[in-house]
Amino acid sequence: MIYATFASLYDELFDPEMYDEWLTFVSKTVPDKHGEVLDLACGTGRLAVKLAQAGYSVSGFDLSNEMLSLAEQHAEEANVALPLMQGDMLDLSELGTYATITCFADSLCYLPNEASLAKAFKQAKAHLQSGGQFVFDVISPYQTDVVYPGYMYNYQDEARAFIWSSYEGEVPHSVEHDLTFFIQKQDDSYEKVSELHHERTYSLETYRRLLNEAGFETVNVSANFGEAKVTETATRWFFVCR
Repeated sequence: MIYATFASLYDELFDPEMYDEWLTFVSKTVPDKHGEVLDLACGTGRLAVKLAQAGYSVSGFDLSNEMLSLAEQHAEEANVALPLMQGDMLDLSELGTYATITCFADSLCYLPNEASLAKAFKQAKAHLQSGGQFVFDVISPYQTDVVYPGYMYNYQDEARAFIWSSYEGEVPHSVEHDLTFFIQKQDDSYEKVSELHHERTYSLETYRRLLNEAGFETVNVSANFGEAKVTETATRWFFVCR
């Protein structure tokens, strides 16, 4: 019940404009819509549905069954075909190969360490067709070290309240997000639901090294959904790896 509640609230409160920006980024990066696309860590399927509506042949893959249930619902509502698969991005052995693999919303930053990140890159490389590309984003060290520590966000409507607080993590370039929801029940009392999320990122040099070691020959990095060059204050990096 807790995870189903989080999946639903995450789905409702996430900024919908970001999905449009990711869609625009993918459309510019992958103009050819004939190849199969795998959306890793697809979550509730919002981006995957938009990709399908734009004419891409896309499948969604996520660790959370609760997220996938919502993704299935969104695909049905949009009347698009969206094959969905449950699993861990560190083991894609049961999947085939794809022309493009995407992974957004800094999902890779939820991996616990550099070794697991390297494994995720190798798994992505192993499931790309010849000439394929891996497209993803991560938050930058500027985001974890400067922007997030001390950050707070509060939301309230008639039936619920949401408190998001961020703190500096225990390892370099990491952050902890303390998420608490208060949900009104039928008797007007409130149920408290809490989760602690950990994110971690690395230097640009580390990402490039791990991607090269995974077998990617070309790695292009940008900021602002591909519209700007990387600067010291860029909060999110966008990678296109071939």
